[in-house]
Amino acid sequence: MAIEQLYQRDVYGKTLVELGKKDSSVIVLDADLSGSTRTILFAKEFPDRFFNFGVAEQNMMATSAGFASCGKVVFASTFAMFASARALDQVRNSICYNNLNVKIVATHSGITVGEDGASHQALEDINFMRAIPNMKIIVPADGPETRAAILAAYQTNGPFYIRLGRAKVPSIETRKEFVLGKGYMCADGKDMAIIACGVMVNEALTAAKMLKEKGKNAAVFNIPTIKPFDKDLIIEIAKKYGKIIVCEEHQITGGLYSAVCETLSHDYPVLVERIGVEDRFGQSGSPKELMECYGLSADCIAKKCEEFLRK
Repeated sequence: MAIEQLYQRDVYGKTLVELGKKDSSVIVLDADLSGSTRTILFAKEFPDRFFNFGVAEQNMMATSAGFASCGKVVFASTFAMFASARALDQVRNSICYNNLNVKIVATHSGITVGEDGASHQALEDINFMRAIPNMKIIVPADGPETRAAILAAYQTNGPFYIRLGRAKVPSIETRKEFVLGKGYMCADGKDMAIIACGVMVNEALTAAKMLKEKGKNAAVFNIPTIKPFDKDLIIEIAKKYGKIIVCEEHQITGGLYSAVCETLSHDYPVLVERIGVEDRFGQSGSPKELMECYGLSADCIAKKCEEFLRK
């Protein structure tokens, strides 16, 4: 049976409409990108609860804080680069400092944005958001997990940063129910553990299949919530496997790899290798080409695992 492939942003737009039908306090803001972020689906259904701010992301975030202070459940969307780097002042000082109920759902994250190039490829956004108190961060692995993440954010008071990609992603076959702050095993193995989030979960699962063909067994874990972080699971993985590779479509600084190492260096030091963007900007190219170029593809993961196991 073919694995279903979905655009995470399509799922987001449909879930917004679902929430809008049952709760009139839900409002949606966008910064002139509603066609791309798919908030346009909500705009068509509830035009009186949708606000387009044009190319003015700082104003959008500040207004989101104002709406939330009046009891609204706010979803604010734009591309990840603009939601984080361009509007960081307002996210920190207006939204998070006041612990307001604003859900920032950022699309077009990572290098899989593709041909738009470095100016649009957010590779530092998790780093920015992790450092801000009160912010919760979710990086869904696929379409179904995106819907679960949006619903969890809606049901949980306070600021959220939910990071979505641009391209279609395969749906994970071995999924568990999404629980905020928890990770889970997607594939069992005995030789080492691969920890991943977002689009890298599918790459890690593919890499594990490649390794199995060569007689090597790697367990794969999905960590969709970067903050709050599932420290207990990470320590459990370290104790069981002793060797861990962390995979993320993000700079190696400040993201999932950093969260894993911060936990283990304090509580249970083991060997931890990394697969991520090594202090570089993105560039224009197809998603497939860029994943290979930056060493993030399943093939690159499998090769890195083999090297790691030989250490």
